[in-house]
Amino acid sequence: MIRTTADGSVRTVTLDRPDRRNALRPADLDDLATAVTDVDPEETPVVYLRGAGGNFCAGADLDSVSEVADPEAFARRGQRAANAIADSPAVVVAGVDGAARGGGVEMALACDLRVATPTATFAEPGVEFGLFGAWGGTVRLPRVVGEGEAMDLALSGRVVDADEALRMGLVSRVADDPRHVAEEIARNRPDALGVVKERLRDDGSDEARETAEAEAFARLHERYVDDIRRSRE
Repeated sequence: MIRTTADGSVRTVTLDRPDRRNALRPADLDDLATAVTDVDPEETPVVYLRGAGGNFCAGADLDSVSEVADPEAFARRGQRAANAIADSPAVVVAGVDGAARGGGVEMALACDLRVATPTATFAEPGVEFGLFGAWGGTVRLPRVVGEGEAMDLALSGRVVDADEALRMGLVSRVADDPRHVAEEIARNRPDALGVVKERLRDDGSDEARETAEAEAFARLHERYVDDIRRSRE
C-alpha cells in the first residue's frame, strides 16, 4: 500500500490504495514511517508524500478501527508514524490532491510543508462517529492554524476547500502540481535544508534556540567558505 520511488533528489512516497481513498491500516502506518525515515538526506534531501487515484488520504481505515483490540496502542501507532514524518532527516512535502480526512490531515500536518491542488479538501470528521483524530492531531492542528481555527475544524467536522485551507494556514501554497514545489526545494543545498528544518522544529527555550542557531550558522559558514576557496583554486 505504501509505494516508494526515487527520482534524483526527491523520493516520492505514495499512499497507494485508491479503492479506499488511501485509508491507512495499522501495518500501513509502520510502512509509512519506514518510507520517510530510511533516507540519506545528502543524496535525497526531499520526500514528497502523495496519495494515488485523485485523493490524498481518507485517514484510518474504518474496518480496521472497528476491529482494534487495543485502541490506545492503535492511537500510539499512528502517532509514531506522524512523528516519523516530522522527524524525518529529509524535508517532507505533502502534495494534497482531492480528499484529506482525519488521519490524512494528521499525516499532512506532520509534514514540513503542505501544498494543495485547487481540488483539495480537508476535514476532521471523527466527531460524526463519536471519535476524533488521535494521531497527533489535537497537538499539531492548533500549532499550525491557531486554537480558534482548530476548534472550528475539529468540533464541526466541516469540509474546507483549498482556498480556505490556504487562508487559515493549513497549507502553504495552492498549486496545480505540488511536486514542483518539492523539486524547487530539492534544488537547494541539502546541508542547509537539514539545518533549517532542525532549527524551525526546535521547541526549546528562545535562548537555547538562538544559541543553537548561531552554532549551526557557523558550521554552514565554514563549509560555504571552503566551497568558495575550492572554486578559486
